[in-house]
Amino acid sequence: MMENGPVGQVSVLIVDDHPHGREGMRDLLGADPSFRVVGEAVSGEEAIAKAADLIPDLVLMDIRMPGMGGLDATFRLKQLLPSVKIVMVTVSDDITHLFEAIKRGAQGYLLKNVSPASWLSYLRSVAMDEAPLSKELALRMLREFAAKADGGEIGDSAGTVPEAGRGAGVGVPSNGLTTREKEVLEHISTGASNREIASTLCLSEHTVKNHLKNILQKLHLNNRVQLARYAMENGLQRRE
Repeated sequence: MMENGPVGQVSVLIVDDHPHGREGMRDLLGADPSFRVVGEAVSGEEAIAKAADLIPDLVLMDIRMPGMGGLDATFRLKQLLPSVKIVMVTVSDDITHLFEAIKRGAQGYLLKNVSPASWLSYLRSVAMDEAPLSKELALRMLREFAAKADGGEIGDSAGTVPEAGRGAGVGVPSNGLTTREKEVLEHISTGASNREIASTLCLSEHTVKNHLKNILQKLHLNNRVQLARYAMENGLQRRE
């Protein structure tokens, strides 16, 4: 196991079967002192073994790899280490991949062709437990659910949210959410960050984080991406 870095650094495990892919992510993270690469893996199997040894804060997981792919590895890794944050990395922006990643427990989803500055900003927000959906993906999810509102399903590859987090169609679900919590949930569905929600609702970021924690507990969900999907399934999304 590698030695610990400075306090506050985010330890990262890079998982990609392509050497150039790993090198690119390593160089990108190496340029930001907030991150420390503690290991690399070339397959899902190796990712699980190394994560168990290194206990990283964050795993960057390629979706498509020989043998065990990134989606299956994510599911098994979250069972083994529930607290680890996993961000899927892919060249595809297929919305079904996003849904499947959410189902397996991923906290985030990054496209390989996104700018380095956007990568680092997004990963910092993941590390601080406030990673929003990108505005683009939030809009695409909303459109997808709107298109399927007449009885269709997004498909098996889209996955499902946990039983307690499923809605019965459009309408406000009765899961004990307060009015303020529903307002926070509406803003989460747009991809808003904690800071943006706090500014809009005239709250402190600390208060927003507490609301977010309570909402996750009440709905038995794992992250804000699942919350965004839940809001859309239950007609709680904010249409801006």
